[in-house]
Amino acid sequence: MRLILSYLIGLVFGIGIALSGMINPAKVLNFFDVAGTWDPSLAFVMGGALIVTALGYRLVLRRPAPLLSAKFQLPTRRDLDLPLIGGSAVFGAGWGIAGFCPGGALPALGTGRAEVFIFVAALLAGIIAAKVLQAKLKNRATAQA
Repeated sequence: MRLILSYLIGLVFGIGIALSGMINPAKVLNFFDVAGTWDPSLAFVMGGALIVTALGYRLVLRRPAPLLSAKFQLPTRRDLDLPLIGGSAVFGAGWGIAGFCPGGALPALGTGRAEVFIFVAALLAGIIAAKVLQAKLKNRATAQA
C-alpha cells in the first residue's frame, strides 16, 4: 500500500510540475533573468506550493501518527551548519546554470531530451560523491577520536 501511495503522490507532483511548465529549463532560467525576459510564474508555483504545504502540515500534524508509519519523521536540528549552507549554494548554482531542480528534472525525463538525462546523471554523481565524502569525513573523525 505504501508503494502505491508513494507512486500516486509522485504522479500528482510530476503532473503539477509538467502543467506549470517547470520542466522547461528556459521558463525557470527566465525567472532568474530579472533584467531581461523575466517570467514570474515560478514565484507563483512556489507560492502555491508553500500555501498547500503549510495547510497540509497543519492538518496532518494534528494526527497522532501518519497513516503508514508509526511516527512522524521530522527534523530535530534547527541550526545552520556548513553542509546545509554549502548544499544550498550548490543546489542554487546548479538550478541557475541548468534550469532544472531535481523535482522538475525527474518528470522532465519523460520528454526524452538529452540535457535532462545529463542533468540527472550529474545529480546522481553529486549525491554519490557527497555520500563518499561524508563517509570519509566520518571515518577520519572516528580515527582521530
